Formats: sequence, C-alpha cells, structure tokens
Amino acid sequence: MQMLETVLSRRSIRAYTDEPVPRETIEGLLAAAMGAPSAADEEPWQFIVIDDPHILENLPSVHPFTPGSGHAPAAVLICGDLSLLRTPGFWVQDCSAATESLLLAAHAMGLGAVWTAVFPLEDRMLGFRILFSLPDHIIPFALVPIGHPAEEPPTADRFRKERIHYNGW
Repeated sequence: MQMLETVLSRRSIRAYTDEPVPRETIEGLLAAAMGAPSAADEEPWQFIVIDDPHILENLPSVHPFTPGSGHAPAAVLICGDLSLLRTPGFWVQDCSAATESLLLAAHAMGLGAVWTAVFPLEDRMLGFRILFSLPDHIIPFALVPIGHPAEEPPTADRFRKERIHYNGW
C-alpha cells in the first residue's frame, strides 16, 4: 500500500473478528509508534499491551466509549512518562504522533484499530491508573483496540480547499 493511500483510506474500526493478533505483530506496531517524532527526541511514552481476554472484557467499565474493545483481541494503552521530559509541555503532541503512527501501521498491515481518548478526562485517567497500578509520573493518554476488521467503513474525501491559507489568513 502506498503511504498516501494508507493515510487517506485509514478509518476507525470498531468491530473485529475473533482472529488473534500475534504479539510479534503488536511489537511491529509499537516499533512504528516508537518511530514517531518527539520534541527534543525525548520519546516520552510507555505502552501497555492488553491481550488478556478478561481485562479486555472489563475495559468498558473504565472507559465507556471503547467500542469494540471487549471484542478486540488486543489493545494498547499509550501513556506519557513525565519522568522522561526535558522540555515540559510537549508530551501530548509526542504521544499523539505515536498513536497516529500506530494507527497507520495497523491499517497498512491489514488490521483495524480505533483511537479512544483517555487524556484529559479525569475519570478515564483515574480508571486506567487504578486498573494498571500506574505510578504518578505515568499519564494514560489513549486506548487503541486492535484486531482484524469485521467491518470496512467507506473512505471519505475530507479535503477542504477552503481551509487552506497561503502566507497568511
């Protein structure tokens, strides 16, 4: 798949088959996530791979808008690690870039995934902090359920020329 095609055809997948996603594949996705750009090359992220069916089934009790997470064979919780910061304030952008890289890699590999927000919602952050016994310097950022897609949402043309400004407003 060509890169531009990958970017333009990626869609949020919320329904998955029962086919498992091997840990080696998850590690490939995480290699893509860790290849994302970060301010001052800090790489202020940590990742929790969730492939235990019991934990996956209980994720909606922590995050009510994790469609499909109970049916996805795996999920990744992307976290910001405040102890790795030398230039405070950029970890959210860095974790966003890592999350998008993971999503694009999943799509390029024929998998489905969806970005479900955790940060900055206090109830969700607290729920994940408790569920995974996160230390204070680790901030849960986003949960990404991953699996083989059981749906194929159509691509959409989201290009809006009227939102482009050259050399000023």
